[in-house]
Amino acid sequence: MTLLSIENLSLSIGEFPILKGVTFSIAPGEIVAVTGESGSGKSMTALATMQLLPDSATTSGYIMLSGQNILDLSEPELCAMRGNDVGMVFQEPMTALNPVKTIGAQVAETILVHSDTPRDQAMERAGEMLRRVGLPPERFPLSRYPHELSGGQRQRVVIAMAIAQRPRLLIADEPTTALDVTTQAQILDLLKELVDEFGMGLLMITHDLAVVSDMADRIVVMRHGEIVEQGETRQLFADMKHPYTKALFEASGHQVTLPDVPEAPEPILQVENAVREYALPRKGLFGARQFHRAVDGISFTIHHGERVGLVGESGCGKSTLTRALLGLEALQGGSITAFGKPVGPGTDPGLRAGLQVVFQDPYGSFNPRHRVDRIITEPYHLISNPPTGLERQEAISEALIAVGLKPSDADKYIHEFSGGQRQRIAIARALIIRPELIIFDEAVSALDVSIRAQILDLIADLSESHNLAYLFISHDLSVVRTVTDRVLVMKSGEIVEQGETEEVFANPQHTYTKTLIEAAPVLPDMSHLKEAANVPA
Repeated sequence: MTLLSIENLSLSIGEFPILKGVTFSIAPGEIVAVTGESGSGKSMTALATMQLLPDSATTSGYIMLSGQNILDLSEPELCAMRGNDVGMVFQEPMTALNPVKTIGAQVAETILVHSDTPRDQAMERAGEMLRRVGLPPERFPLSRYPHELSGGQRQRVVIAMAIAQRPRLLIADEPTTALDVTTQAQILDLLKELVDEFGMGLLMITHDLAVVSDMADRIVVMRHGEIVEQGETRQLFADMKHPYTKALFEASGHQVTLPDVPEAPEPILQVENAVREYALPRKGLFGARQFHRAVDGISFTIHHGERVGLVGESGCGKSTLTRALLGLEALQGGSITAFGKPVGPGTDPGLRAGLQVVFQDPYGSFNPRHRVDRIITEPYHLISNPPTGLERQEAISEALIAVGLKPSDADKYIHEFSGGQRQRIAIARALIIRPELIIFDEAVSALDVSIRAQILDLIADLSESHNLAYLFISHDLSVVRTVTDRVLVMKSGEIVEQGETEEVFANPQHTYTKTLIEAAPVLPDMSHLKEAANVPA
């Protein structure tokens, strides 16, 4: 029995073709993963299934849901289908949630829209759904707002909204991209459990082959709007036919060659007993003031040319520490010194010329009214004699080419790029003034595997050619393992383990480090799969 059947689906926006003859199907209780690079058409396939397309889009072919062609439905019929028969989990939960409505109201809204359930009963069912996704109301009251939850918890709320009406088909568009490894493992386990419990089909969209290798029943590989290969997961991994599929697999396990660390390097960043606290809301009018210690007595040093990794779960204090390192927030205790000068609010802008950052959310760090050429040259205001005229244009083109974009992209606006392309622009902005130290805050989390491999190689090349040091903050342990010399493991505001990267990964001492490593997704062993599939090696 087939739940969803997409047959010869083609889609164009204006005169620009997006999808070309896409054909695959999903059965009830089956998990199908669609994978490929940014711009391959993965998300547009999902949006076409939901019929959430721009007015200029034209489609042909068939999208059959339980024998009914979605392309023939009117808008009222589509509104009745969305959320009721088909649920969708979007990539960025914070943008998918309403910041001024409570989580209980947002989950209940799905129930109220698609049924005649009274509001009190809808709220009760919302509590049941939130409990089902791991947010029991006794610990996470329905009155909470999205900003009061972590990224993983917000993603669970979005999943609760999507399954509130127990849809026959669930679409998950990159649901774990920005999550740490333990939370990612929990979300993936949750999705598998929901498929088993409700018997629904799951269309999983991701660029990470390691994530789907142990989860999907079948894999569909897309490139430039076309399906280049598809098949049962184990069989496909064991006997990849298309060169593009092989390239994706190789890029997923890409290993970076780092240059040797300079002998007797000088320290360029020193953190000593750093403490950062936040005041919590008072409990009652006369309640005692309480504080949350996000960074608790952290100390470490980064030397010239050294590559240091920082890993830990969401909420461990990584981002708070990053803001303090950049001088954006003051410490309550300890000190931070960069290039021999203290760092804090009011730091000399000239100091920041040697210390740049690539933020986790590139779109939030850009002015959408500015073109790319102005965005990536923003750091020029930190130096006394910035290039002008032809020299400036050449620097812009060089920076864009270095991160895999075209010089012509300089004249575009940010909304014209995909999430991965925006991340590359953010990296170009940090690189353009050739700093001595860069803080990469989840800088490759939104990139597909092949572009990620290129960016990591680029970072390694810059480390060698410019004696560049960096602090690489990431939840992707496989990336941290290949691009760092030393790693710091952070939990609840403290460094619980640190040492040479390979030594920590091969022989972790702290229980928390072991938990992180065990939760990280890994690519399957090819030789084992080939034997299982009876395919000659």
